[in-house]
Amino acid sequence: MQKFKHVLAFIQSLYPGLKSIPLHAPVFNGNEKKYLTECIESKFVSSIGRFVDQFEKKIAEFTGAKKAVVCVNGTNALHLALLLSGVENNTEVITQPLTFIATANAISYCGAKPIFLDVDRSTLGLSPKSLEQWLEQNIEFRNERDIQISNDINNQQFSNIHIRSTKLPRPFNKTTNRRISAVLPMHTFGHPAKIEEIVRISSKYNLPVVEDAAESLGSYYVGKHTGTFGKIGILSFNGNKILTTGGGGMLLFMDDELARIAKHITTQAKTSHPWEFFHDQIGYNYRMPNINAALGLAQLEQLPLFLKNKRETASAYKSFFEKTDFEFFTEPKGATSNYWLNCIFLNSRVERDDFLQFMNDNKVMARPAWCLLNKLPMFHNCQSDNLDNAKWCVDRLVNIPSSVRINEK
Repeated sequence: MQKFKHVLAFIQSLYPGLKSIPLHAPVFNGNEKKYLTECIESKFVSSIGRFVDQFEKKIAEFTGAKKAVVCVNGTNALHLALLLSGVENNTEVITQPLTFIATANAISYCGAKPIFLDVDRSTLGLSPKSLEQWLEQNIEFRNERDIQISNDINNQQFSNIHIRSTKLPRPFNKTTNRRISAVLPMHTFGHPAKIEEIVRISSKYNLPVVEDAAESLGSYYVGKHTGTFGKIGILSFNGNKILTTGGGGMLLFMDDELARIAKHITTQAKTSHPWEFFHDQIGYNYRMPNINAALGLAQLEQLPLFLKNKRETASAYKSFFEKTDFEFFTEPKGATSNYWLNCIFLNSRVERDDFLQFMNDNKVMARPAWCLLNKLPMFHNCQSDNLDNAKWCVDRLVNIPSSVRINEK
């Protein structure tokens, strides 16, 4: 336990004066109260207002996306991104098991099934090698004329986007006889996956890539922001993220027309008219309220400071853990990470559990990685590869306190 005490003392030195140290707490040191007051006084606290428009515009500028569309949360954004990318009922989506449940839940909302492939230890994200090997061994192409298009609601709603827009052969899983409709990598704890390779491999199989960049606002791969490599990317602004709107999400587009459709659908597909209520297709009540966007805009103004501060914290952790038996996870090669949640690797699952118990007993919040999704009851029958790296990681990985360290004054 002595080496645990050493870690405890160091974490306490990073966050002095706190009786209990959280994993990741929000910081409100900017214009949050000012903008919230303006929003309340304007009476526009729901899904219409200037803060919504400004927040979308500023996020697009920050990430380099052509357009950004707000959503109530990251899971809703991911659901809509998958639908707009052609994910339909009874198809399959390739993803990773080391991710938050929302990734697989969004796939399920579309009536699709996840396929879980291994991650890279160097990124904690979907492994391009695993992806390529699985596709080579399990895929056969079928021409469009051989495909029976079902009449479910998703096909009717988005057929003009993703069915009749292409005549390319489509990839099918030889084992399940289902069409593979998308690849969904996740940038784990803010560390970019090898997204360029993932997109390159997926394109060989005519598969759109949807990026789950929920945790990686402010992260870059080869100088390009995460969420802008694939067909659509998504962000999350949950209360524990590097930028929070309380609850909220964002869709990132490099396609203006897809963004226009998304904005329409997230507001119940209501057509513009001074007083008539007419909806031209199935829509969703996924629009972020103006009051949340007001909070997000104030947070976004501070994001460069947050990112700088978090990199300083990660650097301090790195220097400290170099002198210990534990491995501190650093940003992958070619990447600039936001270090949303810092993590270390213990030497075994037993040591991991002992460490978690010790830290939490001493009021320092430490958390393991998520349970691998293929181990959950609703996904245990889903297809997967060996998942060796994912299993290794989940046995050893621990997240440690990562809040922005700023004097409240």
